[in-house]
Amino acid sequence: MVFQNRMNFLQTVEEIGLLGAAELMKYWQKLEPEQISEKARNDLVSAADKQAEEVILKAISERFPDHRVLSEEAGWNEGVSSAPTWIVDPLDGTTNFVQSFPHFAVSIGVAIDDRIEYGVIIDPIKGDIFRAARGLGAFRNGERIAVSDRCALEGTVIATGFPFKAHRLIDSYLAIFKEVFLRCKAIRRPGSAALDLAYTACGIFDGFFEFELSPWDIAAGALLVEEAGGVITDMKGGLSYLESGNVVCGPRGVHDQLVGVTSTIR
Repeated sequence: MVFQNRMNFLQTVEEIGLLGAAELMKYWQKLEPEQISEKARNDLVSAADKQAEEVILKAISERFPDHRVLSEEAGWNEGVSSAPTWIVDPLDGTTNFVQSFPHFAVSIGVAIDDRIEYGVIIDPIKGDIFRAARGLGAFRNGERIAVSDRCALEGTVIATGFPFKAHRLIDSYLAIFKEVFLRCKAIRRPGSAALDLAYTACGIFDGFFEFELSPWDIAAGALLVEEAGGVITDMKGGLSYLESGNVVCGPRGVHDQLVGVTSTIR
């Protein structure tokens, strides 16, 4: 019964995420210039982000009025301190969305007692639904997924994200990039951290690193990576990645070699 209850809750998280994804598609390639603005330099927000978030938060509030919510645009809805916390990114990859580059996602993680227990990432363009519940595995469109079997950086395809909101880190980032580039097969930067994590969880990418992400970028994807058999830490190999936003992940051997690079440069 506990298993079934947890799977039912995960299904509910997915259903709420799909509401947001459907809302995004109403705006896909239809945004007007006045519907796009900058929160900060290079950090865009659009009517699509806001409307998808509104739909998601309304659904959470209706079904779980006592639950807490941390969402990218709306911030905190405190709820009851002992209740589960939903960590919501209604549109991860806003710049991609605005530019009509078809790579973006809805990401929802749910934490209980400060530990992520459920995660759902939805890519409405490709029709992919990634989901995980702690201890119950990670899945893509209903099929169990696992990180790649790579055990070293050599021969890998690594995903990354540029520190576009933290230019002060560019020298450190480029030093890491250079060292990884010289050792791996290829590096990709698709522009959605949530999907980078999901793709690492299912072995499309062999690893991923990025500086100063937000909790809503990481929460769902971090659980996917763990439940798919991977390791996720901060740049030093510690567990502060949700607080610092500095993320390194992959199968154990790749992760450890990535940390061997990132921990010495910063």
